[in-house]
Amino acid sequence: MKQLICLIIYVCALPISLMAQQRRVENRPYTDLRPFHFGVVVGAHVQDVELFNAGIQHITLDDGQTIETNIAAEQDRYDPGFVVGVTGEMRLNRHFQLRVVPAMYFGNRHLVFRNLGQTNAEGLPIEHRQDMKTAYISTAFNLIFAAPRFNNHRPYLLAGINPMLNLSGNDTHILRFKRHDVFAEVGVGCDFYLPFFKLRPELKFMFSLIDCLDAKHADRLRDKTRVPYARSTSKAASKMITLSFYFE
Repeated sequence: MKQLICLIIYVCALPISLMAQQRRVENRPYTDLRPFHFGVVVGAHVQDVELFNAGIQHITLDDGQTIETNIAAEQDRYDPGFVVGVTGEMRLNRHFQLRVVPAMYFGNRHLVFRNLGQTNAEGLPIEHRQDMKTAYISTAFNLIFAAPRFNNHRPYLLAGINPMLNLSGNDTHILRFKRHDVFAEVGVGCDFYLPFFKLRPELKFMFSLIDCLDAKHADRLRDKTRVPYARSTSKAASKMITLSFYFE
């Protein structure tokens, strides 16, 4: 009985498989032969940051008193942001392309700081929260490896590097990030050849290669009650996940 069911499924799926493998009329058949072309990109992304907690600290206040603190910091939610930019792509050979993407990333990170040494009336750690709105200017350099085109689609893989300039930051915030960051990128996408343009959905994962935390920010804080929270983190590493749509 089991073999009969498998045979029926195979017979039903065979025509669908053969139909999917049939050649169709190609839209824009010579578009991949261009040595260089431009496009635009729009998309959405979420930002994450890995905070390395400093653990127990001994902080000397302005009056000379030394206090012990133990504060844990983390990003507790993920807010969507958006991406907009332009792209220029150079054809290297049949399978490889080199792409440059100047773009802007607008997003938000929500951080929470829990003072494990102080509790409220309910016995829970005292919390401070920070909304960190971000605006980055980036210039990504990607190497794309594409499979052979079949009908009107062509999947590909990519890897690259993306230096960024951070335009956001507030001197009153508990934490502040550096003005520059560098991300490694890996991703996957697929070209869809439409009658009038090529659509390229792409999913990309980005990992910071440097410590993006501004460690000197705590010394510049005017509100000294925030200093223990600013020093609760010893290192930070940014991460992003981006879903983009290229129109070429």
